[in-house]
Amino acid sequence: MDLQAIIIEDEANSREILRNYITKYCDGVKLLGEASNISEGLELIQKHNPNLVFLDVEMPFGNAFDLLDKVPDRTFETVFVTAYNQYAIDALNNHAAYYLMKPINIDELIKAVDYVKEVKEKENALEGQVLEVKPSKTEGKITLPQQDGFQVLDVKDIYFCKADDNYTEIYLEHKRIVVSKTLKYFENALTEYAFARIHKSYLVNVGEVVKYKKGKGGSVVLSNGKELSVSASKKATLLSYFQ
Repeated sequence: MDLQAIIIEDEANSREILRNYITKYCDGVKLLGEASNISEGLELIQKHNPNLVFLDVEMPFGNAFDLLDKVPDRTFETVFVTAYNQYAIDALNNHAAYYLMKPINIDELIKAVDYVKEVKEKENALEGQVLEVKPSKTEGKITLPQQDGFQVLDVKDIYFCKADDNYTEIYLEHKRIVVSKTLKYFENALTEYAFARIHKSYLVNVGEVVKYKKGKGGSVVLSNGKELSVSASKKATLLSYFQ
């Protein structure tokens, strides 16, 4: 699919470089306009309703996060382009589909565009469809270490796992269990089952997902009514579980 994109960047030289790279190396991307500050960028977004925004982090009179906060119901994906790497973790966990450092690496730019295309194509293909989770193991047990031994759980009874520093909270239908293992530990332990890492803080049982919401990073609603955020960089992973 073609992407409708805009560039929001305060430096004219950086806009020119990015525009030239996109035009030359990124097939299927149509640039609708460019802005040099937050105010102009917001006007472009409202005017064109793009599905991809290339966004500088530091700009006069605010930054990229200030702009994104002004578009709470956004449906576009964001690729951050910046010379400052201190925003990387916050960007990828909350807002950005991809994070590009200046000077721009052409291969990384192509990867960023391809990732956004993949997400948008999957969202469009799944919209309005009766969804099924791709075949995977559903029956199995997992042991949870405790001070006096371990507890055994049926994998299918887990709704989601939530990170809490070096601990993980396991959410079942009627209770929560705290285990002294990292979320990465459970991500690895449940790799044969339909559990998707949708955020730095969440690992979900895809079989319990009843709704997927676009916007921002997106979110999922589980069968117990719990709504969890989906990082933009994790969308493709989640959507790949459905057919």
